[in-house]
Amino acid sequence: MKTWIKSAATTVAIAAALLGCGHKEQAATPSSSSGTQGGNIIRIGHVAPLSGGDAHLGKDNENGARLAADEINAAGGVRLGDKIYRVEILGEDDKSDPREGTLAAQKLVDAGVVAVVGHLNSGSSIPASKIYNDAGVVQISPSTTAAKYTEQGFKTAFRVVANDNQQGTAMANYAIDNFKAKSVAIIDDRTAYGQGLVDVVEHVLKDHGVSVVSREYTNNKASDFNAILTKIRARQPDVIVYGGMDDTAGPMAKQIHQLGIKAPLLAGDGTCSPEFIKLAGIGADVLTCSRAGEAVEKLPKGAQFMAKYKAKFGTEVQIYAPYAYDAVYVIVDAVRRAGSLDRAAIAAAVATTDYDGLTGHISFDSKGDIKNGAISMFHVEGGQLNYLSTTR
Repeated sequence: MKTWIKSAATTVAIAAALLGCGHKEQAATPSSSSGTQGGNIIRIGHVAPLSGGDAHLGKDNENGARLAADEINAAGGVRLGDKIYRVEILGEDDKSDPREGTLAAQKLVDAGVVAVVGHLNSGSSIPASKIYNDAGVVQISPSTTAAKYTEQGFKTAFRVVANDNQQGTAMANYAIDNFKAKSVAIIDDRTAYGQGLVDVVEHVLKDHGVSVVSREYTNNKASDFNAILTKIRARQPDVIVYGGMDDTAGPMAKQIHQLGIKAPLLAGDGTCSPEFIKLAGIGADVLTCSRAGEAVEKLPKGAQFMAKYKAKFGTEVQIYAPYAYDAVYVIVDAVRRAGSLDRAAIAAAVATTDYDGLTGHISFDSKGDIKNGAISMFHVEGGQLNYLSTTR
């Protein structure tokens, strides 16, 4: 999803920050590059926005990670040699901001985590990935889709969802095959995620002879799109393509409805959430959206996961909680196979992952991308996200 440095935090400062965020975990003792843990605890970091417009998505990811850790601990923890280890999640809020993302990354590195699940947004994951790479700390993102994330050559960067080359292609093909689009208008929020995604869509559309009649820009804090949409209305496109998140796409959809624009809104995974429906109100049905993974309701154990999640957290799954859940299990699987808390050993083990998770079979290519990644399409109708299809 979306789109500077070192923290000088001490152990006391880390503990204070965690307590201030309401976390019960003890702060980790800063470790060497080996990631050695004290007190028979395996500390795994999690980073996502826990405040701001994307907080509902960030909390969704964190909940998925915590649910996995709780299950692992309830099942007896992780045995390494003659010791049993408990898994702890150290959560950080990056506010969907690149600078905050790097600060959170350095804080977790200094805290001695063996790996990190995150970040939610591409714009935060990409700069943070260098910090993790320099420290030898595995980063598995459950929701970063920008292609650049795994194209930097870092051996510590992995993702358990498909990337935007796949997602953008699927969106463009849907516009051509299902909407019979001959002309499109494109809007993006100028983030690494939003702009990167629609750049792929635009490229594929043009290769198929579809005319881009308008290319417009906004930002990820905007809420008034009337000027942009009025301009687009005059061009009469068959489809409006948007690259951005649900907190901007919701008001945009409402204004599309208010302006009487008949073109459907086609957008990526950042919009494909229950929160979008709340924000869009009467305009919600305009949206067709993609997700970079299998639809959770179509997974063999998806209904069971959603029930467990709601029972524990009192809310519905937003988008990528199942993938954060699997990311924790992949890390623990790597720790077990490595037989060590050494960061380099864990990174090598993650690279050779061959794991059947909640979201499907997980293995990685040489760049750290999941093999055989899926893209699922949804349409909003009657206040619900309705599953349409999956491509690979």
